Amino acid sequence: MELTDLGTIRTLCEKYDFALSKGFGQNFIVNPGVPPKIVDAAGIDRRYGVLEIGPGIGVLTREIASRAGKVVAVEVDKRLPPVLQETLAGLDNVQVVLQDVLKTDLRALMAREFEGMPVVVCANLPYYITSPIIMKLLEEKLPVENITVMVQKEAAERLAAQPGTRASGAVSCAVRYFAQPRVMFTVQAGSFYPAPKVTSAVVRLDIRPTPAVQVPDEGAYFALVRAAFGQRRKTAANAIAAGLGLSRQEVAQALQDAGLDPRVRPEQLTLEDFAAVDAALRAGR
Repeated sequence: MELTDLGTIRTLCEKYDFALSKGFGQNFIVNPGVPPKIVDAAGIDRRYGVLEIGPGIGVLTREIASRAGKVVAVEVDKRLPPVLQETLAGLDNVQVVLQDVLKTDLRALMAREFEGMPVVVCANLPYYITSPIIMKLLEEKLPVENITVMVQKEAAERLAAQPGTRASGAVSCAVRYFAQPRVMFTVQAGSFYPAPKVTSAVVRLDIRPTPAVQVPDEGAYFALVRAAFGQRRKTAANAIAAGLGLSRQEVAQALQDAGLDPRVRPEQLTLEDFAAVDAALRAGR
């Protein structure tokens, strides 16, 4: 069964009375060259257990299953399991879990399903929920080697942006703290059905063995980062003061103590700068 064929997709949708959902951000891959490239980018072979998020009708799932030891595909759309039962028939190394990935205990799921195996995440993520999924995977410090996902090109560039550059934001800092990201390749809109209005890109996040900077309290560190980018047009001092409920004077002093100009913009700050400001704020309290 050629799942990238439009005729096959339409036949399946008709058979199972399935209409693509905008709410679930469903865009199925119809370019047969794309799934192998994604799996190549993730470096998957027989040793690996693979967590897939949002398998859709199973286009990428089948490619992953042909190379991986085991695949667990987490799908939120209750209409899809019967479709997947047909499209993944005969693949005994695939398990579909009908759950919302944001509400799933992924650590327990991985321990149960991938015992003794190295694990990677590989997925064509729904664009409307990219950041929450990525942040859950990173913040829970799951035992995964890399996260290789297809997302909107702009989102991929933001995920991979270097802190201290104009393109960076709170999510760029969080990603760099936990992982080393790189954009692998782009995918044109015509590779999907229905075709989205944007170009897509595959980004790979290689999880760091230890975070990029050492801080005493990750929660406080990320609260500082989020506050800085919460009002991007302001200086870092004003944005941090507003976001954390501190006086501008206190924050300006902390920036100065960290060796920074109090008029610095949030996107000019590196992970190390944020750690130094965090330490200066602590010392000043």
